[in-house]
Amino acid sequence: MKVQRKTQAIVLLLLLITGKTQAQFYKDMSVGINGGLYVYQGDLTPDPLGSFRTIKPGLSLFAKKPINYFLSARLHMSFASLQGNDSRYSKPEYRQQRNFYFFSPLMEFSGQLVWNIRGRNYDDYGIQPYVFTGAGVSFVRVQKDYSRMNTTYFGEASEIYAGLAADNAHGTSPALLSVPVGVGAEYPLSERFSVNIETSYRFVFTDYLDGFSQSANPKLKDHYHSTSVGLIYKFGAKKKGIGCPSVN
Repeated sequence: MKVQRKTQAIVLLLLLITGKTQAQFYKDMSVGINGGLYVYQGDLTPDPLGSFRTIKPGLSLFAKKPINYFLSARLHMSFASLQGNDSRYSKPEYRQQRNFYFFSPLMEFSGQLVWNIRGRNYDDYGIQPYVFTGAGVSFVRVQKDYSRMNTTYFGEASEIYAGLAADNAHGTSPALLSVPVGVGAEYPLSERFSVNIETSYRFVFTDYLDGFSQSANPKLKDHYHSTSVGLIYKFGAKKKGIGCPSVN
């Protein structure tokens, strides 16, 4: 009987410790959802800032945990797509004749460090600008098309055919190393809810994000970036109670 009581007491103590540990873990943690626009930057656009003529929507989910007043750790995942299309550009002329096209669904997972510039990780007032970076993996499934290319325009001796053969032999890895770098701002609406806006640039260290390299511009790498707005929910916010009058 005594052994049973001791066992029950130990189990109860472990449950209390576990519950307290979980409460501490979730304290000040936040989760969020963002919706935004994703822009491909690579061989199929002449714009150095990316192909704004083939913008695609995307969705992001994240969980963030403060480490101190300035620094937080964030787990981030995104679901979007990327697209590039030569035919959307009339200049230079060869783009209309080359007529390369690609599309790819995109799924991204990353771990990030977020720096709250004003050191307000535990505050629920005022605009809170931040910067972030990290590392992750971008999963793609590139679908490219060059069947509409004007072969008469380029001629039989053009280097573009050897480039296409090399690109087809190389292919695109379905998992690409991704390094996000970005800036944003968060604005608390209450103790539990905030809104945010952020923009992020992804370095993916390949010229085959669009499936084309040797047949296009092998000297430059491909990248993508996004801008999004979202809603954030914070766990463990302090509950405002009814204060008792002081006794003098």
